[in-house]
Amino acid sequence: MRGVVYREVDEDGWTLLERHAAPVRDHFSTIGVQVVIDDVEGYAYLRNADEDDTEEPLPRLVRRRSLTYNVSLLLVLLRKRLVEFEASGGEGKLVLTRDQVVDILRLFLPDSSNEARVIDQVDTTIRKAAELGFLRQLPRQPGHWEVRRILKAYVDAQTLGDFAGKLTEYAGAHPGGDDG
Repeated sequence: MRGVVYREVDEDGWTLLERHAAPVRDHFSTIGVQVVIDDVEGYAYLRNADEDDTEEPLPRLVRRRSLTYNVSLLLVLLRKRLVEFEASGGEGKLVLTRDQVVDILRLFLPDSSNEARVIDQVDTTIRKAAELGFLRQLPRQPGHWEVRRILKAYVDAQTLGDFAGKLTEYAGAHPGGDDG
């Protein structure tokens, strides 16, 4: 109940979950929790069930996390990169280097003359995204990060559309800026 189950990481747990999906869903639904299983992407997680206006609301059992601006921004930008990766026919996993993540975020961070501070800020943001399970550092490849597909469940198409609209507004309000 504390995180995401990945098919590739926990094959035995995944097989058990697939075999007993209906009773597991029934069990959790009685306490107001929905089991989400994405067979295509190979992950499963829990989320609070949608509240029904006719029933007395159940207490929140799945913890909500408030994210900093930088982490939220990184997640949306990574989700956008994941969409581009899949649209270009990218097979396998999307892997980015730390420098690529720095470049992705740099466009949206305030200008600073202190490059070391910007890099520290990005490193902190990367670590937080990894703690939340959206990035995974590749073993034996320091500085290489896999973008976990669970991000698709967290940052949906609506959020991406809203973000694109805000970027368009921002570009209109700040003419002559970078084309990003």
